Amino acid sequence: MANVADLKTKSDDELSTELNNLKREQFNLRFQAATNQLEKPSRVKEVRRSIAQIKTLQGERARAAK
Repeated sequence: MANVADLKTKSDDELSTELNNLKREQFNLRFQAATNQLEKPSRVKEVRRSIAQIKTLQGERARAAK
């Protein structure tokens, strides 16, 4: 799970890339959960929180840019 301080130092492009990677991982985790092949169930929560943190940071930056 990415630290919030680490996320704040990343550029907008890096955050977008990280968000896309996390969404892809979340998609794969959902399939693993549906087929009962999920090895680490706690990873679902970690990925969901990381996505929320990135989206929150992107929103803050968008509001600050206005």
